[in-house]
Amino acid sequence: MALVVYWYDFVCFGIVGLSLVWALWVIWRKEGASERVEDSTVYESLLVTRPDGEVFVSALPKGHVSTSQLWTSCWKGLHPGWLLAIRFVSFLVLAGFLAWDVLAWDASIFIYYTEWTFTLVMLYFGLGTIVSGYGWWLSSNKTFSANGTRRDLEENNASVNTYRKNGNSGTIKLQSHYAQEEIQLRAGFWGYLMQIAFQTCAGAVVLTDIVFWCVIVPFLSTSHLGLNMLMGCMHTLNAFFILLDTSLNSLPFPWFRLSYFVLWSCLYVIFQWVIHAFGFPWWPYPFLELDTPWATLWYFCMALMHIPCYGIFALIMKAKYSIFPKLFPHAFVRPY
Repeated sequence: MALVVYWYDFVCFGIVGLSLVWALWVIWRKEGASERVEDSTVYESLLVTRPDGEVFVSALPKGHVSTSQLWTSCWKGLHPGWLLAIRFVSFLVLAGFLAWDVLAWDASIFIYYTEWTFTLVMLYFGLGTIVSGYGWWLSSNKTFSANGTRRDLEENNASVNTYRKNGNSGTIKLQSHYAQEEIQLRAGFWGYLMQIAFQTCAGAVVLTDIVFWCVIVPFLSTSHLGLNMLMGCMHTLNAFFILLDTSLNSLPFPWFRLSYFVLWSCLYVIFQWVIHAFGFPWWPYPFLELDTPWATLWYFCMALMHIPCYGIFALIMKAKYSIFPKLFPHAFVRPY
């Protein structure tokens, strides 16, 4: 191995290892529970569909994502086509800047966490474009609008007059087509992948930009850092487009998906260890170096930083669903 390991490095290995195990455990407990609670069916469609008729709906898990949340806006009357257009334009702009970055520095630029996160954000918008396009196509083939579903749900609560709660199974029988459409239709694999990518991007973007603008830029000279317009755009456009999408989408933001963000960072750190073990000569970030006694402190601080970074975006989402309904009571729609 080209990587020299000191005794204190095993503490760093332990920090990353425990974080990785914790993330996998939370994912298994929370995401796995959604399948155990609802049913054991494996959905292979992009947006899952169920047969019409009587449906028994279990108590929805906290991370439940319905099909309509993937492609409809939280703003009443905003056509799904606008969200599709914004996601497509975001994907093209991010792809263009990533291509510019690769042409300027070659493929070795992907050694940086910034490029990993930027690529993930780009893939989220690519997947979001496909899902929005598919959802728009679904809505165009129905006799009611995307937001009409929610209005009908609100205005026709009386139609959900046949429900029964079973104390043993904890299920609720719903016979309303609109209630089934809005609540029961659980997103398929690609829909959940889009939701996971969104929440992973949110935390990773905050971490990337805070570390860059608040840690790296102030303590490294401009000449050594090579700060230019491309680098500045790479560390601002990611946050801009994610915040723009957040202001329009209807996606939830449960705390337990912090585990995906932690898993993403753990994979990046393990990638760094592997390439250095095979002889890669330098570290892209000083706080990842293992040949210093301060390594344990750096790794511990970076592990803790994931909580406030994810929390910042969680507060943004909370403010969105708390402030906008008060400011725009007739225009903002809360997702179910």
